Amino acid sequence: MRRLRDSKALTALQRADLATILREESDWGIGVVSSEQIDRVGIVEGTRQAMLQALASLSTSPDHVLLDGRPVYLNGRPTRSIIRGDALCISISAASIVAKVARDAMMEQEENSFPGYGFAKHKGYGTRAHMEALSRLGPCPIHRRSFAPVRESLPIAPNRGFLA
Repeated sequence: MRRLRDSKALTALQRADLATILREESDWGIGVVSSEQIDRVGIVEGTRQAMLQALASLSTSPDHVLLDGRPVYLNGRPTRSIIRGDALCISISAASIVAKVARDAMMEQEENSFPGYGFAKHKGYGTRAHMEALSRLGPCPIHRRSFAPVRESLPIAPNRGFLA
């Protein structure tokens, strides 16, 4: 597993190959929170909920949880937060790879449901092509209304602010 490193430093093919090995050789879990839920509770709480889902889906219960970035309360579970953890810690790097491959696959599937946005290519990131599609087509159901570029693309109702 010497090839494990920051998922952003790997090609899509390298990530896919490593994710296959990691899923076969380790206990792993994925948590998914909808864009509507993120709009309701915010990105930090939505991320925390996804982490709890991922932990609940494990076949074992870890003694402690390593987190990439800032501290997150995980219902009393012991945690250790590491800034730039995906580049510094092999366990966090492995989790980041599995998560990114799963998220990218979900976005590729969304391309079929919402053609024209380019989700298969940009994977939902705020690329120029994505912003142009958002401007041209408006937001689709999977866009987070709380994300500034999406919110700014919503029509404004007279005397009522943004429509959601």
